[in-house]
Amino acid sequence: MKSMKDVRPIQMGLNSRFKFKCYPGISCFTECCGRIDIALTPYDIIRIKQRLGMRSDEFLRTYTRMEIDEKSGLPLVYLLMPAENNHKCAFVTPEGCTIYSDRPCACRYYPIGQATLQREEGLEGIEEFYFLIKEPYCKGHEEATEWTVASWRVDQEPDLYDEMNREWKAMMLRRDSNARQAVDEKKQQLFYLASYDLDNFRRFVFESRFLEIFDVDPQTQAAIREDDIALMKFAFNYLKYLLVIEQSLTVRPQSQPAQPAA
Repeated sequence: MKSMKDVRPIQMGLNSRFKFKCYPGISCFTECCGRIDIALTPYDIIRIKQRLGMRSDEFLRTYTRMEIDEKSGLPLVYLLMPAENNHKCAFVTPEGCTIYSDRPCACRYYPIGQATLQREEGLEGIEEFYFLIKEPYCKGHEEATEWTVASWRVDQEPDLYDEMNREWKAMMLRRDSNARQAVDEKKQQLFYLASYDLDNFRRFVFESRFLEIFDVDPQTQAAIREDDIALMKFAFNYLKYLLVIEQSLTVRPQSQPAQPAA
């Protein structure tokens, strides 16, 4: 995800055309993989940590940094750009990306950027549009290969990522002042746990008083014990409850909110 400070992107539709081609041997190959902010979504992290065979906490500790988003008051996680790797992504080499088939959604879209907006008041969901990222060093834009945004999306296969990310993005778009004030440090920690550190969120659910407090049916419990995607979707329901977006979980009578397991 490129930092868009001081940039006013021109909105593109699915039929908008552009020219671009990136390949080993082009003079700027992998230049776009360094000195940038690539924000990771929960689904990005699932794909990469499974690819690496790592626990979520190990992946986060080794390959990411965290910042609090000024608008939402919620934590964002970014890929590290280590100085020892010339401030490039740890997964990029001179030959290209070592996790290419599981690369983050922002990397899949490049050089197209995807912006997400809240719909107008009274309309549910989010609105997505596209814009062209054209860095001065990038020679890919000088190539003859022509795309539409739609054909680029088919080629780069972000559909599953978009589907998995929409619910989480909608939570990140809580921008009003009352919402920001309501996100205290404790909620920030829980948001980080449930969004990014899913292996420890699973431990939180099953080893704390969580299931004494929230009424979770046996089928859901069985699914989230084994399946990271089911756990991620369950975590989104927990986050909507935590952030008072909706009553997405059922609280058992005379219960208190669960605290993370030590």
